[in-house]
Amino acid sequence: MGRISALPMNATDAIRAAALRLEAAGVADPRLDARLLAAAALGVDARALFGRPQMPLSDAAAARLDDFVRRRAAREPVSRILGRRGFWTLDLALGPDTLDPRPDSETVVDAVLAEIGDRAAPLRILDFGTGSGCLLLALLSELPAATGLGIDASPGALAVAEANARECGLAARARFALGDWGRGLTGCHDAIVANPPYIPDADIAGLAPEVAQWDPRAALAGGRDGLDCYRALAPDIARLLAAGGVAAIEIGQGQGRAVAELLEAAGLSVNAVRRDLAGIERCVVAFRRP
Repeated sequence: MGRISALPMNATDAIRAAALRLEAAGVADPRLDARLLAAAALGVDARALFGRPQMPLSDAAAARLDDFVRRRAAREPVSRILGRRGFWTLDLALGPDTLDPRPDSETVVDAVLAEIGDRAAPLRILDFGTGSGCLLLALLSELPAATGLGIDASPGALAVAEANARECGLAARARFALGDWGRGLTGCHDAIVANPPYIPDADIAGLAPEVAQWDPRAALAGGRDGLDCYRALAPDIARLLAAGGVAAIEIGQGQGRAVAELLEAAGLSVNAVRRDLAGIERCVVAFRRP
């Protein structure tokens, strides 16, 4: 596949050429991705290109865009190319050890906020498998007196989460620790969230290349039936959730009933299974029984 162009170009022409290359590579939304990559190559916000469609590309910007498009055509996600992902109201850094957070996961944040009576209360939040820190930091951004602890088995993910907490101005209220789910943890938490690996191992190879090739396998693989991590988590959530507290756990498509049964068997009361914007069951909401 050739370069974008050897001739001087403006933003509109560059986006058009990039979109054609991405479309030929089977990228799902080539025009949007081309615009995002062009903006990054130019060092401007993507919205600025609407007002300045004739913005010229320097040789350096054209070379950057050419590299970005080459990588995207190989199905590397835009978020991985740029090293960042917007989540909730936050702009978060990503790393090779973190899952790329999707908008679907915002359902977990919504679920917790819907159950919080007093958002100014000094709540204690626990986030299992924190990754980039997206769930915990989104909640802390909405709950000004809350504090939180993010647990992850990956030192690399924890380093990214800590950096994100600093960049978001939330480091004073967020802690991160290496751990194996709830092993060794004590205390009571007013809200527990988690987005555990839930893809059946045999299904991973069939996922979109943007997921199968770029998200860390450890953040995807949920065992033979996709439920291994829920089996491990359910007793820890029941033990660590405060009376009256809420747990919101992300699930894969079709896993609502099975995960609800695991949580109920551990002594929790399942309140609801919430759907994401596509209408897919995405989050089980549970409380600890008195």
